[in-house]
Amino acid sequence: MRVGLLGAGRIGAWHARFLSGHPLVAELVIGDADARRAEALAGPLGARAADPDAVLAAGLDAVLIATPTATHADLLVRACEAGVPVFCEKPVAPDLRTTLEVRDRAAKTGVPVHIGFQRRFDAGYAAARQAVLDGRLGDLHRVHLVTADPAPPPAEYVASSGGIFRDCHIHDFDILRWVTGREVASVTAVGANRGDGYFADARDVDTSAAVMVLDDGTIATMQGSRYNGAGYDVRMELSGTAGTWVVGLDERAALRSAEPGVDWPSGDAWTNFWDRFEPAYASEIGTFLDVARGHADSPCTIDEALEALLVAEAATLSLHEERQVRPAELR
Repeated sequence: MRVGLLGAGRIGAWHARFLSGHPLVAELVIGDADARRAEALAGPLGARAADPDAVLAAGLDAVLIATPTATHADLLVRACEAGVPVFCEKPVAPDLRTTLEVRDRAAKTGVPVHIGFQRRFDAGYAAARQAVLDGRLGDLHRVHLVTADPAPPPAEYVASSGGIFRDCHIHDFDILRWVTGREVASVTAVGANRGDGYFADARDVDTSAAVMVLDDGTIATMQGSRYNGAGYDVRMELSGTAGTWVVGLDERAALRSAEPGVDWPSGDAWTNFWDRFEPAYASEIGTFLDVARGHADSPCTIDEALEALLVAEAATLSLHEERQVRPAELR
């Protein structure tokens, strides 16, 4: 396959390294708004650097978009209109209206689109989903999600991120839907600023929590932080009448027991999302190559990404208006 990659930043660099060693990829072409950065990434990998416009016009078999959020919508539509199967890191667009426009324009082309939500490809989340489907948890009554970063992103990133619920917790909203098979009927979100002032300057928060009611009455709670000194902590707890399963409870969980004589978990905590989810990213991109070859359907379409965005928008509105919000209000 001849594959294009747009974006030579942190996440683009990982994708480039993975693609350059993949047995299905015969040629990798890397484009970035900073030509020197594209060349610096492409050279050691034996890839070719090109202008982003040239990448889209090269008649490739697939293209991955790992550029800044504000550029996703335009590049995704252009790839579809060029007839190239496209993988795009979340989100599709910075706002709901643009996401809907992209969905409609992409749908007219019939080109497969895969939006990146890597947790769907993590072994733990997949096992939990199957346990729910098989009824091994009994009737699901309660779900709890945690996403906590060990250190905050820089001020310039926060200013354009769209806020913690759109930027960070959209992964929690997507995986909540995927694992439980239910929709979020309402969300009540709160937040606080206990660290750097640039979060408040951006009308964002560095500490977050939400209570969600699913469409079958199941209660889901969520917590998040940009200042989790224990390490990178991403977990999901599902409790039913027949059992409780926890995703992310392993030897590297960012937890320590306060009970005397208990030394589990004994491993070093995860430090960042790459360490925690590298196998999931590899599985995700491998699946996308199968989608591009016509061997599989997209596992996460724009419509799926839209549902997670609706919950993120509802949570953001709830935070600012201090009330319960139903995602249905935003449709």
